[in-house]
Amino acid sequence: MIGRDFSNSYFHTIYISKEESNCPLIYEIIRIGKKFSNLTTKNNIKEIIISLRYGKRILINAEAKSFGELKKEDILEIVDYDPIKKILLIIGQKSPIIDTPVHWLIHHARDDINAVMQIKYDSLDTKFDNIIPSTEKESNHGTIEQAKEILKQFRESKRVLIKNQGLIFAGKSIKELEEAVVNTYEE
Repeated sequence: MIGRDFSNSYFHTIYISKEESNCPLIYEIIRIGKKFSNLTTKNNIKEIIISLRYGKRILINAEAKSFGELKKEDILEIVDYDPIKKILLIIGQKSPIIDTPVHWLIHHARDDINAVMQIKYDSLDTKFDNIIPSTEKESNHGTIEQAKEILKQFRESKRVLIKNQGLIFAGKSIKELEEAVVNTYEE
């Protein structure tokens, strides 16, 4: 069954299937959610988004009340995204978050990136200003412009400060991603 959701003004969502994805990497996202759930309580974090490459597709969490309590139904499989027509094809039950296109574009622009974690803040701690490269311009969530700004900074670093929004980390592997996040918060 194919369904449409036009509630998001940044992109159109077409559900290829409303069933849960059966990708084995779903449990990695859930595990990472549990591992980093303490970050949200300690650091004024508004939202955490994680995506993993799965062949030509990506897995990404939908909006969740508690990142540490993600369930299988909270994970979406993104089958395809057309940035020109702004159409997102997904498998899953929930609505995709606004940043989904940025994660898709990062995974498809860089073969060396297989895992991405984005951390959004209500108010960003200034301690990151001098240790993490920042996007040059402030851009809207989920836009091609934002993806370009982030990708520009990913040339030099696997962690980027998104101006007035938060942090984004990338890794070739899940392990590399986790290490980058842990090392950043220990600095």
